[in-house]
Amino acid sequence: MTTTPVLPPALADIVDDFQALDEPERLQLLLEFSRSLPPLPERLTDHPELLEQVVECQTPLFLTVETEKHDDGDVIRLFFKAPPEAPTTRGFAGVLHEGLDGLPATDILAIPDDMPDLLGLTRAITPLRMRGMSAMLGRIKRKVAAAGRPSAG
Repeated sequence: MTTTPVLPPALADIVDDFQALDEPERLQLLLEFSRSLPPLPERLTDHPELLEQVVECQTPLFLTVETEKHDDGDVIRLFFKAPPEAPTTRGFAGVLHEGLDGLPATDILAIPDDMPDLLGLTRAITPLRMRGMSAMLGRIKRKVAAAGRPSAG
């Protein structure tokens, strides 16, 4: 018996949407997420050195994490750059953006590392691409954890 881990509400809704579909429809939903990935803000477009490449992805995917200060607590903002001709990679970036952007760091750090498996794509997508998805989540979590540590200075 498997139990779905507790996920932030937006991400839990996305996982539920994927799990409610059969495999071909799941791939279609991933494609829809690839189309909804927002473009980089101009300040990042003009400064690619601010983005970090996720080398485990088969296609060039870059991301960065920023902390946004709010009166009721800090939230994490996620930014991705993935080529339009890489719909699988863009799609998973879109899932992470929609499911995690704007959450507090503690919520993001609590997401299980195997969360990509919950989307039910393991038979439809190659293991190498699944590893890229897990690496993307892992990179986000590492950057969030590093951002939360006081800098030595």
